Amino acid sequence: MVDIANKSVEFDADLIRRYDVMGPRYTSYPTAVQFRDDFSVYDFAEAAERSRANGGPLSLYYHIPFCDHVCYYCACNKIVTRDHARVAPYLDHLKTEMDRVAPMLDPTRPIRQLHWGGGTPTFLDQAQMSELMASIADHFNLLSDDSRDYSIEIDPRVANAETIRHLASLGFNRISVGVQDFDEQVQQAVHRVQTEAETLEVITTARDAGFRSLNVDLIYGLPFQSLKRFANTLDRVVEISPDRLAIYNYAHMPHLFKPQRRIDAKDLPSPEQKLDILQYTVQRLTEAGYVYIGMDHFARPDDELAVALRNGTLQRNFQGYSTHADCDLAAFGVSSISKLDDCYSQNHRELDGYYAALDQGTLPVVKGIRLNQEDMIRRDIIQRVLCQGGFDVVDVEICHGIDFLHHFSDTLSRLWEMANDGLISWDGYQLTVLPPGRMLMRNIAMVFDQYQLPVTEQRHSRMI
Repeated sequence: MVDIANKSVEFDADLIRRYDVMGPRYTSYPTAVQFRDDFSVYDFAEAAERSRANGGPLSLYYHIPFCDHVCYYCACNKIVTRDHARVAPYLDHLKTEMDRVAPMLDPTRPIRQLHWGGGTPTFLDQAQMSELMASIADHFNLLSDDSRDYSIEIDPRVANAETIRHLASLGFNRISVGVQDFDEQVQQAVHRVQTEAETLEVITTARDAGFRSLNVDLIYGLPFQSLKRFANTLDRVVEISPDRLAIYNYAHMPHLFKPQRRIDAKDLPSPEQKLDILQYTVQRLTEAGYVYIGMDHFARPDDELAVALRNGTLQRNFQGYSTHADCDLAAFGVSSISKLDDCYSQNHRELDGYYAALDQGTLPVVKGIRLNQEDMIRRDIIQRVLCQGGFDVVDVEICHGIDFLHHFSDTLSRLWEMANDGLISWDGYQLTVLPPGRMLMRNIAMVFDQYQLPVTEQRHSRMI
């Protein structure tokens, strides 16, 4: 096993400039771009049956698409509305979806991980939150002990101390708080004005209520950001001392995401300014004691992510880095993506299509993919690169029954190029991500992605 946990991260601006191309974030492999329209409800049912036969704990994801406000940077699948009456029919359809899916999976299997995302899950009022959690408990085997990992995304503008205490009473023990930036001008430019007092109320209450983990999300590359301004935000966040931090790169793709058209490109920091912000962020957080997990994520040394990084059990799934990604994932709601056995499947992205499928007595699955043997091999290698920092060739050969150098003969020149550039150590027997390469692990993973064709349009974010 490659010992990535004891390797530092090294910021090499020249290397980053050279390798700053567009590419996937590999929350799945193959990525959602490769999902096929001919993947049917019957394919989903067969995957669910194989998952049931395999047994083991499950992860559940629920997509709550509604938001009171539009954040201009957002690329999530969301419905911006002030009409809270739209929640009731949505919850009814979630229940219908669970009625049909839960028996396929065996409702006695323990739910090790649960996540509500969005959109804005706290768009729901307390009664609706209780209703949804009760319905989940009716369909699945929720846990009450410390082995559970039940998390929810929080928008402090529509959640307060009472909300957080109620979520704790429902069994949630992790929260992720969206901050993005504390600078007022930046907040106004992206239409997300959120006071520090609102954020601190949520965080303080969560700690008092016994939540065992707190994550804070920040974004760099937003309009009017500068090194000095973002440094001030980092200082305030370090004082808050969250267990985890996610520092995302803003990808300006207004041709794909309409709200981003309200951001004036001339107000965005230059690529050089973004590099400066990123370099300072890595330095500031590591000096504050955080461990660089990889791909925008940092954690305290005693956090479960950092522990998993050290012991080689870190995984990656649709929620990013995880300690439970080995569980099959059943996802509910509009646009949600499930991973069952050797299949990925996605629900309708539009609410009308999601409702129509359920009203017609079927499931809202609209596309997906069943992995073939080659996909399995490459997914395993990409996971090893992103989560363990490399791999031993003999281990891969034994695991998959291949001759590695022959099987990947078309990638060897790219590996030697990365080795010469100092991203990796590669001798034909073992690949190890070096400190300068830890900022560019997506690039290394792309070497093993058989679907990566010459880029003709911007469908992924840039590496940095």
